[in-house]
Amino acid sequence: MDRQVFAQRRERLMERMEGGVAILPNAAVSLRNRDVEYPFRPNSDFLYLTGFTEPEAVAVLVPDHPEHRYLLFVPPKDPAKEVWTGIRAGVEGAERDYGADKAYSLDELDDVLPELLADRERLYVHFGREPEFDRKVTGWLNATRAKERAGVRAPEVLVDVEDLIHEMRLIKGPEELERMREAARISAEAHRRAQEVCRPGMHEYQIQAEMEYVFHYSGAERPAYPSIVAGGANACVLHYTENRAPLNDGDLLLIDAGCEVEGYAADITRTFPVGDTVTGAQRQVWDIVLEAQKAAIDQVRPGHTFDDYHQAALRVLVQGMVDLGLLEGEVDGLIERGEFRDFYMHRTGHWLGLDVHDVGRYKVAADHWRTLEPGMVLTVEPGMYIPPDAEDVRPELRGIGVRLEDDIHVTDGEPENLTAAAPKELPG
Repeated sequence: MDRQVFAQRRERLMERMEGGVAILPNAAVSLRNRDVEYPFRPNSDFLYLTGFTEPEAVAVLVPDHPEHRYLLFVPPKDPAKEVWTGIRAGVEGAERDYGADKAYSLDELDDVLPELLADRERLYVHFGREPEFDRKVTGWLNATRAKERAGVRAPEVLVDVEDLIHEMRLIKGPEELERMREAARISAEAHRRAQEVCRPGMHEYQIQAEMEYVFHYSGAERPAYPSIVAGGANACVLHYTENRAPLNDGDLLLIDAGCEVEGYAADITRTFPVGDTVTGAQRQVWDIVLEAQKAAIDQVRPGHTFDDYHQAALRVLVQGMVDLGLLEGEVDGLIERGEFRDFYMHRTGHWLGLDVHDVGRYKVAADHWRTLEPGMVLTVEPGMYIPPDAEDVRPELRGIGVRLEDDIHVTDGEPENLTAAAPKELPG
């Protein structure tokens, strides 16, 4: 992504700040076991504002500084370490390639930060997420307070910078949508591949391998989240990720998987038969979920609220549960009492972007859902899950789990389905 995009984002954030200083840390490397590290993925807020991908770096924004409004503290160049872990940008690269007005080595952080905080009223910071970083912030504040006898004042107002950044991230720009469309394209191709190769007798992990091969072969950096490949009754476990079971003829297979392109996620769920046949009960449940998804997608328009599309899907699902004999009563009453939750226990979607469950408030007040605006991207993912041990349910319905999920871009007109290319039809 062009570094000018990141500069514009930083400017927008500084315009929203009331003076002061913002401190934004990148994620640190985490150990998987012993001395083996988890694959590193930058903090999404840090990535959004800087494009810098090295761990442990810290960005500082000082809107009223006469020269250095954007500073980066980065891991120092270390030729001996770079032989093992790769070339680092260093201080020079942070300025030359990433647009920092001034860059420092990370080991200068404790000396420079108290100077930047001096005589500034507000400190914008992520607080309460990373205890180690919180301790560092406290240390910088205390180092500034220690100079009070010399007439130096420390910031007196702490502001959670997340709210400002997350409101910005909620509306996607053209460059973001371009990457989300590419992630959607690759993910749809992976779902197509899964349906082409799936056969009775295979294992869930083999389907996962086929999909993640497509992700990587097509240029995606990584899966956007742990892939769910759930055959038969495993589909009734919403976040099933064991993916070790054999696939049986006559079962449905639920796959919830998407990739990440330059940090941006796709999120697709499809449910289809392992073999060539679909039972009447499976088709009934699948058709209800599809109808619910269509009703929900039609509500993803400017002026509607985030809750409107959930309610549209919910009414279809609950009516379907009544038609199947899972519930008895009037739809309105069943929804009001929440009696559907044994078979549908999640909402119909979430924001999507740099995080698969992306940021941004869903309510703007305690009793007011957010109104949808062009540039928002969200998932639409109704489902129905009938536990295998549901004693009061007809035997042919037990153990059926169906979810259908697409990624929808809110436009000025018709909703744009970014993931429409992922096959969704049942055979027959």
